[in-house]
Formats: sequence, C-alpha cells, structure tokens
Amino acid sequence: MRWRFDRAAAVWTLGLFVLLVLLATLGAGLGWIRSFVGDVLAVLWLHGLFASAVWLRPPMRPLLALAVGLAIEAVQYVNQQMGWQVASPVLRIVLGSTPDWLDVVAYLIGFVLACLLERRLPGKPAV
Repeated sequence: MRWRFDRAAAVWTLGLFVLLVLLATLGAGLGWIRSFVGDVLAVLWLHGLFASAVWLRPPMRPLLALAVGLAIEAVQYVNQQMGWQVASPVLRIVLGSTPDWLDVVAYLIGFVLACLLERRLPGKPAV
C-alpha cells in the first residue's frame, strides 16, 4: 500500500458522492433505484475513495470496498437481532437500518464493476 492523491479518482468520487446524496435526499419515491442502485454506487464510491488516497494491488481496493459494505450489513443484522436502533436519522439513511440479502447482491454487483474499473487501465492504478 502506498499513499497518494489521484485527482481523477477524487473527482469521480466526488461526483458519485453527490449522486448518492441526491438519491438519499430526493430519491424517496424512486423505490428500488434508491436502495439497490444506491448500494451498487456505494461500493463504487468507496472504491473511488480508496483509489483517490491509496494505491493497492488489484483487486485489493474492490475487495476492501466490498468488505466495508458487508461489514455494514452485518452490523445492521446484529442491531436488528439485538433490538438496537441508530438514534441519528442521518446515520440511518447513510448506513441503513434493515439488513437485506438484496443489499449483499447490490454490493457484489458494485464489487464486479469496481474490478472491471481496476482492469480497464492496466499498468496504472484505476479509479
């Protein structure tokens, strides 16, 4: 792992962040697009965030992004089983509050897309 700053990855990540915020705030009526596509984009956003700050050998960035998504899903499951709730409405929107297997499927799709991004530019760390 090497620390670095990749401007292209940072711009890409900022654009995905804006899209995710719009989906979370204005996309309430979009149903599955807000949740499923939002989860796919969340993995891509994490991948871009890692790509803008560190260089790792492929497929480590996509794996790390997937691991974060799966960890959040596991925490949601434990919270549900224990009867715990996140008090902050903002954190409930960002992290979610209900575990769902479709979320895992969305994370896996995001992982595959991130792997494809890694392979797109051989020899250069990709977004």
